Amino acid sequence: MTEDTVRKAPVTGRGIRTRQALVAAARVVFERDGYLDARLTDITSEAKCSTGTFYTYFNDKEEIFAAVMEETKNEMLHPGMEHVDGVDDPAAIIEASNRAYLESYRRNANLMRLLEQVANIDPKVRELRHVRAWGFVERNARGIQDLQERGLADPDVDPVLASRALSSMISRFAFAAFVLNDGGDFDELVYTATRLWCNALRIEHNLTKP
Repeated sequence: MTEDTVRKAPVTGRGIRTRQALVAAARVVFERDGYLDARLTDITSEAKCSTGTFYTYFNDKEEIFAAVMEETKNEMLHPGMEHVDGVDDPAAIIEASNRAYLESYRRNANLMRLLEQVANIDPKVRELRHVRAWGFVERNARGIQDLQERGLADPDVDPVLASRALSSMISRFAFAAFVLNDGGDFDELVYTATRLWCNALRIEHNLTKP
């Protein structure tokens, strides 16, 4: 998908509400029927609108699937760090971020399963997954570099490569826990992920085992 093919975002309140209703309906249909079996008519029926209305906001099923995944990315990428506002302890911030990410992954586990499945057969969805993952890598790389500059993390690792490794670890950790249902106690998951992250970057911490 390119900027030339993607529909422009609505600017009116009614348009915004209609588009959001379509995205919400698409999520219901994708989770219920899967990507391959989901039909545009099912999405428009769920959203209580016409097929013509759908094409006002989206070109095809692929584009609305991308919109659904964009919503989950925003939720997981910006996890509400108000819980640690004013805290300057890197370990506490990492712990809060991991907790928020894992909570969001657990809520969106069905969609994350679907994304993995479709990425294996659809090159465009595979690219969507890659772009989505890179957003997390870039965010975490900025955080690692900031900690290095403040003398709080190992200065001898490349922040982007370290972020790629750690971000992949947490992503697969969450996939195993909530998609493959191999997880255990949630607090134990958060503790383990955070301790591994801190140890990898040589960040001092006083994490308490649950």
